[in-house]
Amino acid sequence: MSLIEIDHLTKDYGGGRGIFDIHLQVEEGESFGFVGTNGAGKTTTIRHLMGFLNPHQGVCRIKGYDCWSQAADVKRLVGYVPGEIAFPDARNGFDFLERQAAMTGVTSSAYRDYLLEKLQLDASANLKRMSKGMKQKTAIAAAFMHDPPILILDEPSTGLDPLMRASFTELLEEERRRGKTVFMSSHMFNEVEATCDRVGMIKDGVIIDVTSTAAIRHYENKTYKIEFIESADYHRFLREPFDVGERRDENNQVFVNVHDTDIDLLVRTLTGYRVKFFTEIKYSLEQYFDGVYRKEAADAQ
Repeated sequence: MSLIEIDHLTKDYGGGRGIFDIHLQVEEGESFGFVGTNGAGKTTTIRHLMGFLNPHQGVCRIKGYDCWSQAADVKRLVGYVPGEIAFPDARNGFDFLERQAAMTGVTSSAYRDYLLEKLQLDASANLKRMSKGMKQKTAIAAAFMHDPPILILDEPSTGLDPLMRASFTELLEEERRRGKTVFMSSHMFNEVEATCDRVGMIKDGVIIDVTSTAAIRHYENKTYKIEFIESADYHRFLREPFDVGERRDENNQVFVNVHDTDIDLLVRTLTGYRVKFFTEIKYSLEQYFDGVYRKEAADAQ
């Protein structure tokens, strides 16, 4: 049995809005990324996992507990960062975190203090007057500090500056090394690619693809950027039997698409040319899902 199971999950709001027949499984210790455009259904799916919504059809379970009928049992296992943060009335961040600690049975402040230092958060600030970034850091600290085995994160780095996003990524990697299971939605593909084992894409409430980040890193179709020293070499290379995706005549540059099995042939061919540089253009998760999204849109038409 998978740690997180989503089976035939459907919430139909009418007019094509909602989520429809969602199937996903996340294994213990796995980090799963969830991507899609705004309104695609990411937050609706996560709210079902947290037991905030009762599905019209299907079920979702965490560690065997039904997320709707056994929501209290689920919440004891989960650290949750909501997509929209609305804090209860509290004097400051410390007051809020102390209330959260009492609710989750945390007796030591050591890990909380580590999180505050890692996130560079002054929790003595007035909760209602905090900036978006400070509120986000406070929500992250609240979700992580009771050391839950499962983290469910809805756009957790929204509002963080680039340096703080890097610190958050480091924190998430630490949690993964400790065996935590992560389910995280994000609109930042680089963040998902860096921290997740598998990624699912949702469009119009339907899962259209699930892939592993390892498969993306070892994608069999490569693209290389080549610049030649001499214009004559550049034009001679254009007559070679390779798939040139883009050419920049003014710079003597070509972008060549090559399957793994033909890389040696390309390298051997280039020994007969004066090459200024030869570099691989890394294939990204964003490129992969952009292709999936475009194909899905074209098929729909």
